[in-house]
Amino acid sequence: MTDPAGLADDIAAEVSTVLVGMDEQVERLTIALLTRGHVLLEGVPGVAKTTLANTFARASGLTYNRVQMTPDVLPADITGTSVYREETGEFELRRGPVFANVVVADEINRATPKTQSALLEAMAERHVTIDGETLDLPEPFLVVATQNPIEMEGTFELPEAQRDRFQQKLLVDLPNADDERALLERFNGAPTMGPEDVNAVVSTAEIQAARDVVTNVHVEDVVQDYILEIVAASRDHADVAHGASPRGSLALLHTAKARAAIHGRDYVISDDVKQLIDPVLRHRLVLTTDADLSDVTAANVIEDLRSSVTPPEGKVTDADLLTEEPPDASGE
Repeated sequence: MTDPAGLADDIAAEVSTVLVGMDEQVERLTIALLTRGHVLLEGVPGVAKTTLANTFARASGLTYNRVQMTPDVLPADITGTSVYREETGEFELRRGPVFANVVVADEINRATPKTQSALLEAMAERHVTIDGETLDLPEPFLVVATQNPIEMEGTFELPEAQRDRFQQKLLVDLPNADDERALLERFNGAPTMGPEDVNAVVSTAEIQAARDVVTNVHVEDVVQDYILEIVAASRDHADVAHGASPRGSLALLHTAKARAAIHGRDYVISDDVKQLIDPVLRHRLVLTTDADLSDVTAANVIEDLRSSVTPPEGKVTDADLLTEEPPDASGE
């Protein structure tokens, strides 16, 4: 399967056999997987953040490890270390839980800054260094970190540099009444149902092939200009001390291409960008002190950006692109 749309549909269908009401989060995890991104999940306890990551990994045919972050977790507990074997008189490399396709750093803001930073090399370089030896991580490699927004005692807020490493920040809200009823009905009959009941519906080879398709999705210059204008507006906004970095611009570009592909298009429309402004920018904006005191949030700023930056007109507006022939790879 090289069709990103089919791959995304298969993963979503398999995940939905366990989870209810998480279609949007699953789609955005798929986008991250197809664009080599990492994801920060935020939600109150009990909304299945870790279960979502585990179920997604199993449906995608990927290996999965979870690290429960606490203040006493050390960097070596994540990356690994060399252990002396008395029976052989030699040191043996013991790889840490980071050596998996999907690594969940559960409650990442409970780990110390030193331990949080241990993930930086892995997320950015896709390798780790243990006792001077550089080791490649499995491919695909996706870090999913979770955090609780309401219990701040004993936590260490992620620094801006660490947050910027995450391609997207997804919010996992409480389910609505219908979804929660469906959840009760499902687990009433199968109380032990969990991620282990999910089957792998794609392979790593199919994921790589779908990634290649995403890479070749066409983006018109005016759509790229739209992305640049949104990011520039985030830097110039009166309530923002530090706006999105160039990494944020690239994240908008790559995620928009993946969204286009999994919606069956080989070209990006402005709506692809609009739908991803929130998850890509919400964790990258550093608000001014006055904005914090005035209870202005990143969501407020993003809504301003969405309304103030005009999407491209002409051939590449949503209506035109949905009715006209898409441009070929040469742009002609």
